[in-house]
Amino acid sequence: MRAIHLALETRYAFLTWPLVIGLVCLVLAVIAPDWRWPLFAGFVLCAAVLALALHDLTQTRHAILRNYPVAAHLRFILETIRPEMRQYFFEADKDGTPFPRDKRAIIYQRAKKDLDKRPFGTQYDVYANQYEWLHHSLAPKPVAAEDTMRVVIGGTGPCTQPYSASMLNISAMSFGALSANAVLAMNKGAKKGGFFHDTGEGGVSPYHRTHGGDLVWEIGSGYFGCRDAAGNFDPVKFADMARDPQIKMVELKLSQGAKPGHGGVLPAAKITPEIAAIRGVPMGEDCVSPAAHASFSTPVGLLQFVARMRELSGGKPAGFKLCIGHPWEFMAICKAMLETGITPDFIVVDGKEGGTGAAPLEFMDHVGMPMREGLNFVHNALIGVGLRDRIRIGASGKIASAFDMARVMALGADWCNAARGFMFAVGCIQAQACHTGHCPTGVTSADPARQRGLVVADKAERVYNFHKHTVHALGELIAAAGLDRASDISPHHFLRRVGAEKVVSYAESYERLKPGQLLAGGTTTPLFHDAWRLSQAASFDKAA
Repeated sequence: MRAIHLALETRYAFLTWPLVIGLVCLVLAVIAPDWRWPLFAGFVLCAAVLALALHDLTQTRHAILRNYPVAAHLRFILETIRPEMRQYFFEADKDGTPFPRDKRAIIYQRAKKDLDKRPFGTQYDVYANQYEWLHHSLAPKPVAAEDTMRVVIGGTGPCTQPYSASMLNISAMSFGALSANAVLAMNKGAKKGGFFHDTGEGGVSPYHRTHGGDLVWEIGSGYFGCRDAAGNFDPVKFADMARDPQIKMVELKLSQGAKPGHGGVLPAAKITPEIAAIRGVPMGEDCVSPAAHASFSTPVGLLQFVARMRELSGGKPAGFKLCIGHPWEFMAICKAMLETGITPDFIVVDGKEGGTGAAPLEFMDHVGMPMREGLNFVHNALIGVGLRDRIRIGASGKIASAFDMARVMALGADWCNAARGFMFAVGCIQAQACHTGHCPTGVTSADPARQRGLVVADKAERVYNFHKHTVHALGELIAAAGLDRASDISPHHFLRRVGAEKVVSYAESYERLKPGQLLAGGTTTPLFHDAWRLSQAASFDKAA
């Protein structure tokens, strides 16, 4: 029955109908001699279409062709005439398209090892407001070796198992949000390229383990994979999992950029036995991911929980991820660090522009601080309380190119996480059907028939290629700026046009603090001054 159902699906029309029509033509050619040659020509045409469909189904390079044989060739035909359609493509980007086509193009090119160069200069209007660029040097440096493009996280105090992370890694995406084949391909690429793969809050699945790539285990408010029967955090289950050598760091998710302050529910009808086992939830009940954590409710409690995660993991780097909301709440965490002496090994700043499989429109568009503003705030707040040198900062939110990486590093990031860039590398065409189960390339679909389009070995190589060439491009940018290492990039290196005749640097655009300035009371800028004044270590509420 399954085979019959698949055969009748519209996406397989070029497989089933040529077979049926071809057989009819062949039979009629035998019993109707006067129409023999036209019918035979119809049979040959159907056979050719059927042969092409069978080829598409069995080739491993293109997921879209494996799932939509013959029909998907239209997409590639349009790609071949894209230069003549370039005006359409770039105008379309201005109407709110979720991710610019030029960035998608460079991701595909790097993933496929195609030439990632183009002629005739920039396609951007360099005199338009908000256009940004990087200073270059007349004395560029040699490009740094790839193995130097890493950052050590942890290794001080109670963190006894520091981790050397790549400057570009796979951001949090859960199994279930991604298909099994997508997780397999990403982790295999991460293993080959020596970068980490964040599990997302859905837990560590067998697909994360198969190829042995480095993992960062993300723990959300649902405590999936380490929860008891009541849905509370289970330290024994956590310790058993966190001490696995494949897990290099543990990350507490406070909020997600695309829907900060909003929980989620996976309906009981969608929970399979496999998902139930991975998440540690019962069958037949809704799987709830609350908006807030049940294990703590104060800044001090948060830091104590992070310290507990680090201890239970055997001394691995422990930190948290958040999208900045009320500024005084992060300042409250800083005050709690000073009061308790507990510091996370890392903080990941997620921007409100970050992606998600599904979220309310209002949250995606209008809730949370954009990543660069949030990153600058976190970086400078830690400088202002004298703790920046003890804490590494990661940045996540529409990171796709080396330029994206360089400009967030200028604002304080030590490394970057990317989600959609790696999704594109494994075949995502941004159909925006993630939440429907009908992803045309099998990247986000649980349907085995659609997942088969994504060939793990081929797409893992693309994940590796995208990472390798993007990190190399970052090295080229750093060298072109006359710098030796990524940590040398500063806000002075980036300029932004803010008017027809006015250009400012990031140093002028973003407020910056001096070491210890918050402790000395030396800042009067409203953002930092007011947030510091309103914060308290004992509560996330405003101080009286």
